[in-house]
Amino acid sequence: MDYQTGFFYLFSAVLLFAAYRVVTARNPVHAVLYLMLSFSQAAALWLLLKAEFLGLTLVLVYLGAVMVLFLFVVMMLDIKLDGDRWGFWQNFPLAAALGAVVAAEIIAVLWVGFPRLTGVPEVAAAATEVSNTKALGQLLYTEYLYPVEVAAVILLVAMIAAIALTLRQRKDSKAINPGEQVRVRAADRLVVLPLAATQKAAPAADKAEEGKA
Repeated sequence: MDYQTGFFYLFSAVLLFAAYRVVTARNPVHAVLYLMLSFSQAAALWLLLKAEFLGLTLVLVYLGAVMVLFLFVVMMLDIKLDGDRWGFWQNFPLAAALGAVVAAEIIAVLWVGFPRLTGVPEVAAAATEVSNTKALGQLLYTEYLYPVEVAAVILLVAMIAAIALTLRQRKDSKAINPGEQVRVRAADRLVVLPLAATQKAAPAADKAEEGKA
């Protein structure tokens, strides 16, 4: 067994353990940390398969942005889990059945869609001459150009919708409209209200005596 095979078994074992702990961890913060560990091991497996673009994308996008956002959201929610087991064992049979179906589908796709190409010199020569990142870029921006543009438009619409939902006017919002401040008048700022006197004025005679004294 060479060193590449040893690293493959090492990364695979850590990945399986981290994925198992993501499901079984009761603390959501620990679950997110284990998920980040599983993503890092998956990126290492991509690097072993010489898919550098996919491995670096997994590290930069998921570990650097998405999972950090998940971690901050989970920590800000401060979920209390005392005495709550989430019904794990109650839903375990259904989850195991769905996992087996997904695994069978992946095995069928890999077995039928990707036949063994070992021992073919043309394929080995083509794999060494062309970079996978370059080939992926050419494929995305030539054959799949329109799907990429549609996905970009959908992401743009989702970003605009998220900003609109965040900045919508709420009843409890204390935001100040600058236009109303510019158009304000002095009469709008100060209002003089007529109020009745709470104490009657003293008679004129009493005032005169007070003045002489």
